[in-house]
This record gives sequence, C-alpha cells and structure tokens, in this order.
Amino acid sequence: MKDAQPSAIFLQDYKAPSFIISRTELSFELFEDHALVHSQLHMQRDAGAAGPLVLDGQDLELVSVAVNDVPLTSAQYTVDAESLSIAELPDTFVLSCTTRIKPQENTALEGLYRSQKMFCTQCEAEGFRRITYYLDRPDVMSEFFTEIVADKGKYPVLLSNGNLIEQNELPDNRHQVKWHDPHKKPCYLFALVAGDLVSLDDTFTTVSGRSVVLRIFVEQKDIHKCDYAMAALKKSMKWDEEVYGREYDLDIFMIVAVDDFNMGAMENKGLNIFNSSCVLANQVSTTDDNFLSVEAIVAHEYFHNWSGNRVTCRDWFQLSLKEGFTVFRDAEFSADMNSRTVKRIEDVKVMRTNQFAEDSGPMAHPVQPPSYIEISNFYTLTVYEKGAEVVRMIHQLLGAEAFRKGSDLYFSRHDGQAVTIKEFVSAMAEVSGRDFSQFMNWYQQAGTPEVALKGEYDPSAQTYKLTVKQHCRPTPECKDKKPYLIPLAMGLLGANGALPLYLGDDLDAEKPTHRVLEVTEAEQQFLFTQVAEEPVPSLFRNFSAPVKYQYNYSLDDLQRIITLDEDGFCRWDASQQMAISVIHRVLAEMAESPAPTVDSRIIDAHSALLDEAISAVTGNTEADLHLLAYMLSLPSEGYLAELKTPIDVEGIHFARNRVKRKLAAALKEKYRTLYVKLADATTEFSVDAAAIARRYLKNLCLDALVFAADEAGVELCKAQLHHANNMTDELSALRILVHNTNPFIGDVAPYLEAFYQKWKADSLVMNKWLAVQASRPAADALASVSSLLKHPAFDKNNPNKLRAVLGTFANGNPIGFHARSGAGYEFFADQVIAVDARNPQIAARLVAPLTQWKKHDEQRQGVMRNALEKISRVEKLSKDVYEIVSKSL
Repeated sequence: MKDAQPSAIFLQDYKAPSFIISRTELSFELFEDHALVHSQLHMQRDAGAAGPLVLDGQDLELVSVAVNDVPLTSAQYTVDAESLSIAELPDTFVLSCTTRIKPQENTALEGLYRSQKMFCTQCEAEGFRRITYYLDRPDVMSEFFTEIVADKGKYPVLLSNGNLIEQNELPDNRHQVKWHDPHKKPCYLFALVAGDLVSLDDTFTTVSGRSVVLRIFVEQKDIHKCDYAMAALKKSMKWDEEVYGREYDLDIFMIVAVDDFNMGAMENKGLNIFNSSCVLANQVSTTDDNFLSVEAIVAHEYFHNWSGNRVTCRDWFQLSLKEGFTVFRDAEFSADMNSRTVKRIEDVKVMRTNQFAEDSGPMAHPVQPPSYIEISNFYTLTVYEKGAEVVRMIHQLLGAEAFRKGSDLYFSRHDGQAVTIKEFVSAMAEVSGRDFSQFMNWYQQAGTPEVALKGEYDPSAQTYKLTVKQHCRPTPECKDKKPYLIPLAMGLLGANGALPLYLGDDLDAEKPTHRVLEVTEAEQQFLFTQVAEEPVPSLFRNFSAPVKYQYNYSLDDLQRIITLDEDGFCRWDASQQMAISVIHRVLAEMAESPAPTVDSRIIDAHSALLDEAISAVTGNTEADLHLLAYMLSLPSEGYLAELKTPIDVEGIHFARNRVKRKLAAALKEKYRTLYVKLADATTEFSVDAAAIARRYLKNLCLDALVFAADEAGVELCKAQLHHANNMTDELSALRILVHNTNPFIGDVAPYLEAFYQKWKADSLVMNKWLAVQASRPAADALASVSSLLKHPAFDKNNPNKLRAVLGTFANGNPIGFHARSGAGYEFFADQVIAVDARNPQIAARLVAPLTQWKKHDEQRQGVMRNALEKISRVEKLSKDVYEIVSKSL
C-alpha cells in the first residue's frame, strides 16, 4: 500500500463515549439512483466529558445539519472522509442531519445497498456509518424509530427493526411505514429491507402464552424453499426457552433472504437478514450439509436475541462474548436435534484443519484480540469456533446445572447493557465459587496449546502413571505463554473394555470409567491405582480442550480404541490417527519405492467397520451409521498439510490416494454390498439424522467403488446422477465422476453440461456446480477456474460466487492452487486485487491461503511471497487487505 499505513486500535486505549444517544429517529426516502437519510439524534454529553462531538461517516454526502432545529453554517462543523465534528454544543440537544447516499453503487455490501432489485442493510461491524453520521460503536445504545418511504409498485414490502406502528399511502404511488424497536440497541443491529417480496407466515406461542408472528420474506421464486427454515426457527425458540429460559420479546420475528451478502446471516433485532444460501432449502435443490447448516444458522441468529442483542458487547475486542457464546449455544442445539457425536466431529474437523492453521499463521490472535486495524478481519474462526470451545470448557468444568445458573445471572444482571468477556466469566465464577484467573489465559493468549502425554504401567503395583506436559509456541503478541487450565477428559481401556478410574487414594465405590482431569501446570502427573491390566488411555474425550496432543499409540492401541471405546469421538479420532500413521509411512517410503506398502491393519480396521455398518443396515445390530462413515473417511489433504512443515503438497496427495486406492480395491465387494443395501432401501425422503447418515454412507461407498477403477461402480454412479430424487445424491454422483480418474468415466464435460442445463435457473445450485469444478484435482485446474470466471453462472460482484470459485480453488484444491509453477498464486493475487477494489471484506477473506507461505517449501515460498508483495504494492489497497498482507510479510 503506497503512502498509507492504517493505524491499529488497541483494547488498552478504550474510553467510554463522551456522548450518548437516547433516541434515534431515522427517515429513509428511497429512489432508484440515490437515497436520502434524515436522522434526528437525541443526545446528551456524558457527565464530566469535554471536547467536540465526532460522529463516524463514510461515503456520505452531507446535505444539511442542525442542532435543536437551528441549521449550522459550514464554519460550525468539520467534515472529512471519515467523520463529522461539531465543537460547540449544549449538554443536551437534538442533532438533525440529512445525508445522500448511493446504494446502487455500494459494491462493498456494507451499510445500505442494493441486492438485485432489493434495498437491504448490513451494519455489523461498522456499516452504519455508510448510512448517516453516528457514534458507530457497540457501547452506544439507543431506542430506534424508523420511517421508510418508497415506490409502492417496486417496493411493496418495507421492513425495519421492532414492531410495525404505522402505514400510510402517499402521492405518486409511494407509501410510508413506521417501525419502533422498544429495546435499546447499538447501531450495528439496525436493519432495513425494501423490496418486492412475499412471505411464509406462522406463529409461535411463547412459554408465557404470548403469540409471536413469524415471517420469512423471499422473492416469489423462492417461496417453496422456506418451510425448513421456519421449522428450524420454531424449534430454536422452543429449545432456547427450555434450555436457557430465554423467551422472545417482540410481537414479530422476521427473516429476509438476500442474494448478495458478505456474511452468512445477521442478527438485527427482530429482523434477521440472511444470505439466501443460509435460509433457502428444499429436497430437490439442497444437500444434507446445507440443510444442517440452515438449521444451525437460523438457530444461531435467533439465539443472538439474548446473547448479543439484549446483552451486547462493549467494544469489538469483546466480539467473542456474543459470537463464541452463541456458537456454543447453536452447536448444542444442533447436537440435540441430530447426532451429538457427529456434530462434535464436524466441529473438531473445522478446528483442527482451519482454526489451528489460523493459530499458527501471521494473523494469529487471542480469542480476545488486544488490537486490530480493520475489525472485519477479526470475524475469525478463533473468535467464533475457538471462542465456543472456551465456553464449552467452562460448561464442562461447571456442569450443566451451574452453567445455566451462571447464564441466568449474566442475562439478568446485564440485560440492556454493553459488557465485556470479564462480566460473562465473572457470572460463572460467582455461581460456582471457582477461580477463573488461570482460565482467562484461553481468552488472552493466542496459539494452540500442545500437550505431550506419556503413560507408564507398573504391573506389580497395578498403577498407571500419566505424565502430561503442556506448552504453547510463540505467536506475534506473546513469546512466553503461561500454562493453561486444560480439562482432560479420559478413560482407560483394557482388553475387554473400560477399566475403573481410581485416582490416587480416591477409591470411588461407583467405579467411574470416565474422569475430567484439570491440567494446570507445565508438567503434571496423575497416578491411577488398582489398574488390573496394562491399559490404553482414551484421551481428550469429546475433544475436551482445543489442543494438539501427542501420545505414542501403536496401531494395535488405536484399534482397541476404535473397537471398545464408549466415546464416539475418540473412536473416530483413533481411526483418523491410524490413517495418518499409515499415510505418513507411505509418504516416508515414497523416496525409495514407487509402490510403498500400505499397512494391512488399516484394511482390517476398515473391513470390520464395513461389517459393522452392513450388520446395522440389515437390522441385525444397532450403530451410528454417520459415525461409521466418518471413521471410514480418510483425513483431508488440508488436515494432513497441517501436521508437517514444510508441506509436501504432491506427496500428501499421492500418499493419501495410494492408501485410499488400496482400501477401495481390497474392500470393493463390501463397499458394493453396503451401497446396494442402502440404495435399495425405499424410504421417503427425510432430513432426520438417520436418513442423512444413510445417504452419507451410501455416497462414501459409491466414491470408493469409482476410485477403485471399478466399471460397475461407474455405472452405478451414472445411474444415481440421472435418477436421484434429492440434491445430496445428485451432486455427490456428479462430484465423484468429475473428481475421479477412473478410465471408465470418459469425458466429464457432458455430465457438467447436463447438470448446468437442468439447474441454471437456480443460483444456489449453480454455486455448488461451480465449486465442484473449482475443486477438481487436475493438471488443468487453473485453466478450468479461469474459464469459470467467464461463465454465465458466475457473477464477480456476488460473494457466494466468489467463494464458490476462488475460495474453493485456493482452499479446496491443493494440487491445483499450489502447482509448482506458481501460476495459481499469480492468478490468485490478480483476483484478490480486482475483488478488493469492489468488496474489501471478501478480498480480505480470500487472501488468507497466501498468508500460509512460510509453511511451504523454499520454491513455493518465493512465489507466494511475490504474490503477496504484488498485492501490497497496490496504491489504493483497502485497510482490510492491507492488515492481512502486511502482517503476513
């Protein structure tokens, strides 16, 4: 970035606002080429505060400004690119301001903008300043009154926060509505929508007997895709009442689906605005993953009504106060609605593959960051997912009952306030009597703790000593890390199953087989007594802490865990560790042998899992088919890349494929048997956990058959593509055909073209079609991605399209993106620069894969660094991208 180095904002510099806004009155006049925004802010100076009033503003044309209805002259205020300043003001006053904005030119999709034919807003984190001059910070909470005036023919639906209080017809076919939100809120929770929309309507009766109107607004073409989200909303409302005692507080709750949206969804008070991909769903066009995602995101945004809206964050350094807590809440909801074990595995896969990478990269930051340049860059997996894991550890340490008491205290004590993470933890400490001083290291230190464990069995004394060592590597904000309080959930497994866990002299009469140890020191020992045989430890059950851990398991030890452990997560984790061990051994032998051996024990383990699945499908036994499918899946190339530095891109791809091919060839007939049994099961389509599990396992078997170069498997795949009655099966078949090199597949272009012709009118399905091609691991991957950018299905201004093509290529196609020539990096840098000129938030999220350059070999490091330097030299680079690139270099 030339001649521009944005300065950082620090948590330690926080100061309370000098002015408060008790009442905010907004009036919007919407036109085709501009909008006029009239604001009346009822303000007062905080006691003892001095100095001018400085309001935030960006890309605004100031039309007029007045204090107590007296217009100000240009000498009485100062306007620049980011603020409006007024020096002489009484202690109490009404500030009136009119601004002109151009929503149709707002490609950043922040503030008020156009999405297709609709006006909509996105104000978190700092988008409200693009609408009018305001104190755009979360600790300024105000009561909002909103008036909207627009053409009734083009925009018959006019929405804002709170309750509708007035509607009027106006001359020239225009109309007016007025909304009032009685709950004080920061401006980042403000929302407005104007469009030609229809709605799916329902009601929900709260625990106290109030009837709440529920409405999901969409374009007419999408009205048939709303039923699932409505059901998810009602389940969320009921669950939050039952589990947290939280009742909804307005007369109406609304959701609007928007095609152009930077995020997944936004929890604006009473008017949630959703990326259409996160709310629209039906059998023929939505995959199972998307169904589960819709349910989780609807729940997440609804749960924010209390954990984020009624109690909000004082400043953006506290972002995880609302996001980490709410991600934990939505994860527990999803676990209760579906398979708890599978949900846990899915969340851990994200942590290990993506969040751990974030922790070890240049943008590593604590859950509570000490500073930032652009707050939009801190809507990260660390704040969200790791923040949720930290809350989960509090829940685990306290237990469900005490945690509920703590959350009740937190909500009651701080209702209507903007608070900090400290207030949340203090409520938990108060109800439990626990000291959370050391635990706060999870919030204040960056990085992933690494835990090394060693077990020693003494057969004569029948004791088992577990030695635990923890450390955390240096990160940009801190070199020397203090020890964490780490909950270590564990058990001991004998040859026939779980052994009693007697810790020291604590001879519990109930013979517990599961304990949660608290690791608090750099090195610590735990002695278990009356251990009748040499055990295999089952460690970090249910992923009890977000750590990397190392224990010297043999493959036979892992097989014992896979077979006998009562903890489903640990069974899956052991299957992954076994696969990693085998893949690493293949990787090590590759230098000396063109055909490295694959340990037969992994084939035996997978054979037993397939037998277990076949037995369950035929009704002879019970088993979690989704868990078995995950255990039969190999670790992704992305996760394997996180385990060793420098990353061997080609080696990982070859070694993983060799193990996968050996498994597929050796177990082909079992895969075929299982696939046929699952495919022949004639059950009505459902999105319950059992049905989703059957489809997942069926498609895993189909992939194995095609990967095994099986001609009959290819024919099964083609038949599934043509005859599938749901998008999960149809898209899975397409992906298997496009991603495999089975010689019986032939040219994949006809399959892609037929799918396109069938679904080209459905933008969300087209996103999937684009992603299938962008992730195809082939020598011509870059050429394919380049051509997709010119395809009619692609739109350079739509965030979903950019993520589907560029995001998928960089994050989901390691062989293509990391081609040794470096062409992928050069191409990607050009794309990031182009996107940054239109939408800095999306550009900043796209650039992340280049920031991992230090983890690669010397040749790739040079080309990746060159790509980052090329981006850094752009004269008008946004501060969003500048922050990430500068820290990476």
